[in-house]
Formats: sequence, C-alpha cells, structure tokens
Amino acid sequence: MTTIEETVQLAVPVRTAYDQWTQFKTFPRFMTSVVKVEQVRPSITHWTVGLGPARHEFATEIVEQQPDTCVEWRSLDGRHRGEVTFHETAPDRAAVTMRLQVVRPNVVVFLADASGLVRRVLRSELAHFKEFVEGLGEGNPGWRGTIRNGRVRPVESEPPRSHVPRWPVG
Repeated sequence: MTTIEETVQLAVPVRTAYDQWTQFKTFPRFMTSVVKVEQVRPSITHWTVGLGPARHEFATEIVEQQPDTCVEWRSLDGRHRGEVTFHETAPDRAAVTMRLQVVRPNVVVFLADASGLVRRVLRSELAHFKEFVEGLGEGNPGWRGTIRNGRVRPVESEPPRSHVPRWPVG
C-alpha cells in the first residue's frame, strides 16, 4: 500500500473551503486530471480522470463526511481510498490536507509512484484548488449533511423556537 499526503494553506475560512470541496461537479473546473464527476447519490460519486489521452473511470463511496472537518472515501473497485481534512489556522484561513492510499496498485500506478508523479499531481491539483477557491471569495453553500459508515444523515434542522414572548410569571 502506498500513502501520499499533501497540505495546502488557504486564505479562506474553513467553511468556504469545505463547501467548495464538496461540490464535486466543479472539480473539472480547477483540477486538470479530473474530466468529469457525477454525484449518483449523496454517498456515491462516479469519476472520470485522466492525463492526456489516458482515461480511467471509477466509482467511490463516501464513508465519512463531517461538515467543515473531513470527507473520507473508498473506491468501489477496492484500488484506493482517501480523505480530505479541513483545519482552521486563523479566523479566515484554513489548511486542507489530502491523504490518498493506493491499496492495490497496478504496474502503471507503481511506476508513477516510484517516479513521484502521483505526489506531484496531487500537489498541483491542491494548488489549483487554492487558486480556484480563493478567487471565488465567499463561494457557494455546500451540502451540510453528515455521512457515517456510509450512511447518510441529512442536515438536522434547528429546533423550533417558542412563540411565547417570555416565561409566564407565577
């Protein structure tokens, strides 16, 4: 198993970074190796990635997702898994760390890893994310639900407020 980890520092709040990251359909706008992402269900995505003429398609399941904290996934073909974590470094600044684990590397992945290509691509894609999210400013609100062990837990609504203007005096 091969593990690659890279971190990027962003000049945006954690919420903005997280909200933008969870909008998977926008990945082709800033990631050069991502051709297309389809959100099949809240916890299932279908990816088409490639560099040059080479293309690879795979599906992933989001197994853990906590707003403003993390997104963790595994490929349904069992070849890789990963996680992205979000950390506040200052009131309007965030650090985003991506950890990718290749579980069952094939010959191409083995050679790409040996040459450092996978790490360089990951670093470059995070730099593209930084440029994209910082250029957006506020960004679009993302999905704020939670996924635990692959089970989707929708956004919890706020409890209803009392219509009583003040407590009755006894």
